[in-house]
Amino acid sequence: MVDFVGRQDELRTLDSELSKVIAGVGGQRPGRCVMLRGRRRVGKSRLVERFAEKSGAPFLFYAATGASVEGDLERLGRDARSSSLPSASLLSAARPVSWDAAFDVLAAALPGDRASIVVMDEMPYLMDDEGAFEGILQRAWDRAMETKPVLLVLIGSDLSMMEALNSYGRPFHQRGREMVLGPLNPAEVGAMLGLDPAGAFDAALITGGLPLICAEWSHGAGMWDFLKEALRDPVSALLVSAERSLAAEFPQRAQARTVLSAIGSGERTFSNIARSAGGIGPTPLQRSLAVLADKRMIAAELPLSTRPSKERRYRVADPYLRFWLKLLGPAMEEIERGRGDLTLERIRANWTSWRGRAVEPLVREALARLLPDSTLNAAPAIGGYWTRTNDVEIDIVGADRAPIAKELLFVGSVKWLENSPFDQHDLSALHRHRAMLTSEPLPLVAVSRSGTACRGIDAAYGPADLLAAWSS
Repeated sequence: MVDFVGRQDELRTLDSELSKVIAGVGGQRPGRCVMLRGRRRVGKSRLVERFAEKSGAPFLFYAATGASVEGDLERLGRDARSSSLPSASLLSAARPVSWDAAFDVLAAALPGDRASIVVMDEMPYLMDDEGAFEGILQRAWDRAMETKPVLLVLIGSDLSMMEALNSYGRPFHQRGREMVLGPLNPAEVGAMLGLDPAGAFDAALITGGLPLICAEWSHGAGMWDFLKEALRDPVSALLVSAERSLAAEFPQRAQARTVLSAIGSGERTFSNIARSAGGIGPTPLQRSLAVLADKRMIAAELPLSTRPSKERRYRVADPYLRFWLKLLGPAMEEIERGRGDLTLERIRANWTSWRGRAVEPLVREALARLLPDSTLNAAPAIGGYWTRTNDVEIDIVGADRAPIAKELLFVGSVKWLENSPFDQHDLSALHRHRAMLTSEPLPLVAVSRSGTACRGIDAAYGPADLLAAWSS
């Protein structure tokens, strides 16, 4: 595995923040803070640990557990003993009984004549709805820690809680720089695994761009070879990462997880999700959907057109989790008893139809990054259009805004099949559906895995074209 494929921008940002701390040594308030958030398993902790190791500065890497205040403070002392801070023994020997006292000792242990780094991982475990810990942290930062040449890095996987940490009205507001670490994009996945553009998109859909899963994919190996090997190992990252993330995200919210599983199984409308989730009532379903949306686990989408619509649909936002919920999670017992071969055959049978819909959000994201180009203007909003009965369904709609546009800019279709190019039949269907959406002769776009075999298309894109959206 190549270290930190696609992480150079983030490393440069952290280096820049540390450089500012170094430049401020001897000043009144040289301390800097970075608040890093990202989904579980995207490599936040390893990124920061690697940065700290390469920086040459003494550092303390602390990871909260959320078990209890006493347990977290004891863990802080243990982590201090293994740190490279020159006065870390003060923290381990003091055995503080409160976070107020712990931060006082930590500030005293930080060197004043050279830059140091303090990392606090799993921050949401320490936070609460009342903001008590945030208030303690804010007082410690303003009173003592910011006066030391320290780079404080706060890491968390609960996206909404980490966003709240720096929001207006919260104690720590505007005291740090926000950073977001996403998964590896399709171009980075392809470069890391040595795959062609079409294979890079397949790998991105399966792994979700999670480095831990990509690390198990042999360089240059095909998708089916990777799946065959992963399904032989019940503790492979492909199989266990989703379960561990879900257990951490929903320790007390079984209903929200049931709703997520219903969406992952393929249900997309409110009524179908309710039915698949065991007949859950409208109010508890709304509550669960709000929890899932707040945690960025699902995306709620409306048809993009010039007319208002209530036909909201839901999808699992993370490609890997979408793949796991549909094709791996239901088969875990089968895999654990050594019959991953049965699971693999089921994936083969469902792969084409599942991939055809799963790739659409990546296609829209790629077009949003690519445009404008020589054939299409930039589109501030790119979505899809559908009716209640699905008699009209358009994969790509470009517009000036969403979900109710003033002006539509183009429409398109995604055909992501092997050895089956976008042909005259597909173009005729796109013509019919465009006519149901608007009377305007909007440009027609074809996105095809296997090229095109017809005339009359205004713009066409294949895997290599789309991958360039992340390569530039």
